[in-house]
Amino acid sequence: MSAAVRELPIVVGVDGSEPSLRAVDWAAEEAVLRGAPLRLVYASLWERYEGALLAQELGRPAEEVMARDVVGVAEQRVRTGRPGVPVTTDVLPEEPESGLVRESRTALAVVLGVRGRGGVAEALLGSVGVTVAGHAHCPVIVVRGGPEPAGARGRVVLGVPGRPAGSAAVRFAIREAALREVPLEALRAWRRPGHALSGHPHEQDAAELVEQALADAPEGMELRRSRVEGNARDALLAASRDAGLLVVGVSRRHGRLGPQLGRVPHGVLHHAHCPVAVVPEPPGPAAHPEPA
Repeated sequence: MSAAVRELPIVVGVDGSEPSLRAVDWAAEEAVLRGAPLRLVYASLWERYEGALLAQELGRPAEEVMARDVVGVAEQRVRTGRPGVPVTTDVLPEEPESGLVRESRTALAVVLGVRGRGGVAEALLGSVGVTVAGHAHCPVIVVRGGPEPAGARGRVVLGVPGRPAGSAAVRFAIREAALREVPLEALRAWRRPGHALSGHPHEQDAAELVEQALADAPEGMELRRSRVEGNARDALLAASRDAGLLVVGVSRRHGRLGPQLGRVPHGVLHHAHCPVAVVPEPPGPAAHPEPA
């Protein structure tokens, strides 16, 4: 990895919640593995809501004072738990979605926490996590699952794209498995037409795509090959139950409302049992990331 790349930070969106602090822990572990700095960011349009409410002793909006406290607590958490990791903080007076997408232009990755599954938590993920994942210029990791940080040494699961050659998601998954020294599982879902017998070419196509995805894995890495008949989203969610990281690629779907996530990345972001990395694919022939 070049020195220029190493200098790019891992950006963490913080808001003072316990899930966002777990995301800080996850990102700190990632920073150790990559030799990268951390950048902790709180973004909010407090001026829209605060009006004349000021923190009298500082002459600033109360939420700005609170935001400084939030990033300060997160910074102290990193300095205590991982004192060797360089860390900076910033408070951005803008919407979290736009602020984090802008930060992604000069980041190795953006890391976000999520409160869990169901109800308001899903709405919060939809308003920030899914929006950032659908527009970011670098990988976005949404830290799902229990309180154990990403340093947990579960395997990396890759949702094999339709064209693995040149896939950024494939490269990312291989690199993450190598950094963690864990197995890499390449998973491709496939469907058999109702009239077909076993051995139908769809299954063979899936096997070939899995082999293509693993072709550049380093010697000595433990590799696992999974071909699952059925829905890709369901197969990846099942695999996420005992994984350390789930990796999916996404090609930008430009429409009337701008770039959008596909159904598989959207589904695993909302329901996976482990952290999910959504990796933007470069434009071109390789940008067909969703498993079938």
